[in-house]
Amino acid sequence: MARYGMVIDETKCVGCHACRVACHNQNGLADKEAYNHLEEREYGSFPNYNREFLPVQCQHCDNPPCVKVCPTGASHKREDGVVLVDKNKCIGCKYCIAACPYNVRIIKKEGYIEKCRFCIEFVEKGEKPACMTTCMTGVRMFGDLDDPNSEISQYIIKNKLKQFKAELNTKPRIYYKRG
Repeated sequence: MARYGMVIDETKCVGCHACRVACHNQNGLADKEAYNHLEEREYGSFPNYNREFLPVQCQHCDNPPCVKVCPTGASHKREDGVVLVDKNKCIGCKYCIAACPYNVRIIKKEGYIEKCRFCIEFVEKGEKPACMTTCMTGVRMFGDLDDPNSEISQYIIKNKLKQFKAELNTKPRIYYKRG
């Protein structure tokens, strides 16, 4: 069975928000809801001033704190590693929101919690997550982390990529190429 993961090449991100718009449209989110966001950083001083963007979403951790604190099992990790929320089991207690160090869960108006699902309905059909299909600069790569010959595995090894907030030991399955 595949163990899905993603690479985000921060050096290619121009801050256009196309990934967020695609996700928003795919998931029918309200105006102020988002499963992913861009953290913007500014550095340097005039005239050598720069900006960089860090796309952040659910990290689909191998050691997900959100799953550990969920009293109903609504937050759960599939065998392929994708972390999901079962809205029918969710009681809206917000424990998972408090436990997530990435600040990527939202409360739906119906009262349940939701977040990025890696567009698992597309992935199961052999397609890519929506955030990848609209990116004009090729920021994201998706695939099977357990296949040592997969494009994503080779890219991670070749570029010695790291996870976001790896020191928290959540073991995220999104790897970042940083500038």
